[in-house]
Amino acid sequence: MAIATLPGVPAETALSPGTAFAAAFATSGERTEVTYDYTITDAHKPDRPKPRLTVRGLLKRRPVETDVLSYWCESGPTAEQAAAVTEYALRREAAFRSGVAQARLYPVQAWVQIPDALAGDMAGLAEYIDHRLLVRIATAENQALTIGPHGLLRHPGIARLPYDGDYADGILAALDEIEQVGSTAHAMIVNPADFYRRLAGRGSLLADLAANGTLISRTRMIPPGQALAGDFAEAVRLLDAGRSVIRVAEPPPGTFAGPGLAVCGEVYEGLAVHLPTNLFLAVPAGTPAS
Repeated sequence: MAIATLPGVPAETALSPGTAFAAAFATSGERTEVTYDYTITDAHKPDRPKPRLTVRGLLKRRPVETDVLSYWCESGPTAEQAAAVTEYALRREAAFRSGVAQARLYPVQAWVQIPDALAGDMAGLAEYIDHRLLVRIATAENQALTIGPHGLLRHPGIARLPYDGDYADGILAALDEIEQVGSTAHAMIVNPADFYRRLAGRGSLLADLAANGTLISRTRMIPPGQALAGDFAEAVRLLDAGRSVIRVAEPPPGTFAGPGLAVCGEVYEGLAVHLPTNLFLAVPAGTPAS
């Protein structure tokens, strides 16, 4: 197995992930495996500025060197515990309970097939990896960090806020709840269908949110009609292993419609949800819990 390791964080003068892979592929072919000592989604350089935040882009990062770690967290009180705290009615967070939880890193994968015509074209192959595989890894990250089995929407400590009728009313209620626990309405994650059909072009709401400093990440990886709002900057840390792999490999069944030479990109990440109490999921009334 051919392995090429690229030291250092990528810079403007460094080899792109695709360039490093194409160079290794030229000599190693189907045995190619390239390791990187940074998370390769950070290296994606679109041809033009794109005003779209990934879920990863909302989170502060914590470099980690172990696959499992403990971290501090807070959780909401029971009714009895809340009643025992004198200032709970004024400051809900006064009754939050401190504790320790455990987080784990998981691989996040994405796949592409190399067109036959690119197998001998180093420049074309490099561009293809940089512009297609890296984008698909970013999409896989959005999925892993939201609806994935270890994603935010699976966290049992995040409160659901059912709303009737208007979607905008539902998200504004969620943003209000964030500040009612002493935090800041930092950001929300919404489905593009809701952004373009229920928010954009509907008065001044988006301008008001922008003026408030509330960031919006649009992703298909949250169900339409729902919005996850929170002080992500304080509540969550993205645990980043700072290492990645791109390799030629056999894809799992169902990955592609037909045969072909497949390439897998893999990064290693996890979530430390310190303050699930400061995250709120707006959902249409009657939506069953997942």
